[in-house]
Amino acid sequence: MVKEILDAPYSHYLFDAELSQKIDRRTIEEMGIDGFTLMEIAGSSAAKILLQQKELTHGVFLCGKGNNAGDALVVARYLLQHNVDATIVFLSGSDDLSPDTQKNLELLRKFNSNEKLTFFESWEEFNSPEQFDFIIDGMLGTGLTSDVRGDYVKAVEWANQQPKPVFAMDIPTGLHADSGKIMGTVINADTTFTFGGQKLGLYLEDGPKHAGTIHYCELPFPNQFKEDCNTYLLDESWIQIESPTPGQHKYNSGVLYIVAGSEGLTGAAIMAAQSAWAEGLGAVILICPKGILPIYEQTLPSIIKKPVGSRNDFFFKDDHTNQVVEIISEKEGSLLLGPGLGREQSTVTFVQEVLTQITSPTVIDADGLWCLAQLDELPKPEQSEWILTPHPGELNRLIKSTGLQKESRLKTVRKYAQTTGVTLLAKGMPAIIGTPAGKCYLTNYNTRYFSRAGSGDVLAGKVSARLALGEEPATSCAQGLLNGKQKLENYLKHHQDLPEPSDFI
Repeated sequence: MVKEILDAPYSHYLFDAELSQKIDRRTIEEMGIDGFTLMEIAGSSAAKILLQQKELTHGVFLCGKGNNAGDALVVARYLLQHNVDATIVFLSGSDDLSPDTQKNLELLRKFNSNEKLTFFESWEEFNSPEQFDFIIDGMLGTGLTSDVRGDYVKAVEWANQQPKPVFAMDIPTGLHADSGKIMGTVINADTTFTFGGQKLGLYLEDGPKHAGTIHYCELPFPNQFKEDCNTYLLDESWIQIESPTPGQHKYNSGVLYIVAGSEGLTGAAIMAAQSAWAEGLGAVILICPKGILPIYEQTLPSIIKKPVGSRNDFFFKDDHTNQVVEIISEKEGSLLLGPGLGREQSTVTFVQEVLTQITSPTVIDADGLWCLAQLDELPKPEQSEWILTPHPGELNRLIKSTGLQKESRLKTVRKYAQTTGVTLLAKGMPAIIGTPAGKCYLTNYNTRYFSRAGSGDVLAGKVSARLALGEEPATSCAQGLLNGKQKLENYLKHHQDLPEPSDFI
């Protein structure tokens, strides 16, 4: 049994700053676990991971005034117990620290029996030690809403110039916790310890480039407080793919209809059909204009071909609609529509009429998306399940056609999926899956290769195959992405050159 995508483990929940602060506050107020204890757990978790790194001798701790600095001071205390020296710089002085941070500063001073700590009360006073081997970023955390200013900019620039690893507390200073955008400047962390819940900004926009390796450090937040979360991180630790069980007959093992192809664009259908077939389906049935049938007869021996129209038809026309609908109605299955369809006006009409009459689970890709963007509204029957797989340009066209306002990429995907009732697989880095229920899933691995010409057709074939095998739409998207990722990794183990689309099949 394949795990349902909605069963994301709590370690893969992605929090924005508001939800993170809300959960923290509720844990303190309703569960009686005070902030000082939460800070202790966060800092000690990070320190234990640090102590597993290469041998550390001396760290520079850059601290602000809030709880982010408190986390850093807890780390300093634990490392001090292992004879690691610490130079601690308070960018804005040590007056008016948050209560828990102030308490941890006082506690740290009590542990300083061997005078292994050095304190600076401002950036101007800071004198860099001659020998140190790491930097702790405890300056600004998830509450940052405006550009980094003043001495914090100087500290960030200094840290970025050092040939030493930087370890960030919760989120790198200067990175917006929700959007992943740079707020004026940003520290380049080699490692980020994120506490209690993973932060959205670590995986969006500039986040992956500046967060480095991300370590999730669990805090005692009750799971019921996390249920308002609606964004999750995808990776193979919880998205599993099992090979399909052969049926008694080819039509009992998953049937996929592919409506694709036009003159000059036959390769897209070939790659999509081969990709779907490789997933173990019982039958892949390619419906194409009769004029281009000879190409597929030569290249797709395992694929059932169903030509429509006459030998003079090289693209789909509106008068092909009834014939195509009749073919799709012969056997129960799913539909992939779009690869290489072309952009003739008659094809746009054909797409509209076919989709209006078909209630099979449907994936719409490539030129199928272009055709949809030409229509005033989506011709989606209420009971049907659709998956749309746009790249950024195609998504922009779809947004305009529905009148939705473009926002951040994540918000755009979420709103479009909710408004239209479709599952949206937005290609890019990261890839984002949006569902009609308003939930979104972000990939935690490199999906840039899916933007190369032809790779999108391969991905559409894999997603369509999982849908034909009976998976839910969002699960089909996640499995299709992961399957491609695994095949890419296997390819790169043995090759140095860029993969071709066929390497994902």
